[in-house]
Amino acid sequence: MARDLAALRESYGELGLDRGDLASDPFVQFRRWFDQWSASEPYDSSAVALATADGDARPSVRFVLLKGVDHGFVFFTNYASRKGQELATNPQASLCFGWLDLERQVRAVGEVSMVSEAESDAYFASRPRDSRIGAWASDQSRPVVDRAELEQRWATADDRFGGNDVPRPPHWGGYRLVPDEVEFWQGRRNRMHDRFRYTRSATGAWQIQRLQP
Repeated sequence: MARDLAALRESYGELGLDRGDLASDPFVQFRRWFDQWSASEPYDSSAVALATADGDARPSVRFVLLKGVDHGFVFFTNYASRKGQELATNPQASLCFGWLDLERQVRAVGEVSMVSEAESDAYFASRPRDSRIGAWASDQSRPVVDRAELEQRWATADDRFGGNDVPRPPHWGGYRLVPDEVEFWQGRRNRMHDRFRYTRSATGAWQIQRLQP
């Protein structure tokens, strides 16, 4: 790592971000920053805020867990949840990573689509068994009377599978946000932050611009 974590946690605004520091590919730059953030031992390095909007452009935001980075950002959820329903209606979304201890943010905007069934199956199989049971037990985002009903739903799903393997529910799987815009934000003194935005051109190449704070 070019700078150790102690240096990364210097007083506010000392680090800065120059054009020459940036990789030409935003995913390369993202992995650099993500690895530094993960090495700082946060509560959960994969947490990211996901913003979606319904057909009336009414937004909603919540945290999800980043489960893969390739040509896009991958997360998993219940397709019938609020975010799943909104993505079905309006498949555009934004992610925001807030790495506040390092005075950093990364924002990505783009189109979202479901990952393949094979990808969803593979990830679901890697989850702890109790979490797989939970995916069957919960009608995510739907009202429930009380905690006791939730516990009963989980027990019923557990009994259903007994000691057998727990397959992926048909209503559960992954999404991939493929960005056409990625912004890297580094805090600086006097609110004069460093901001660089990658945008994808018509040819697929990435262009980088410095933005005013």
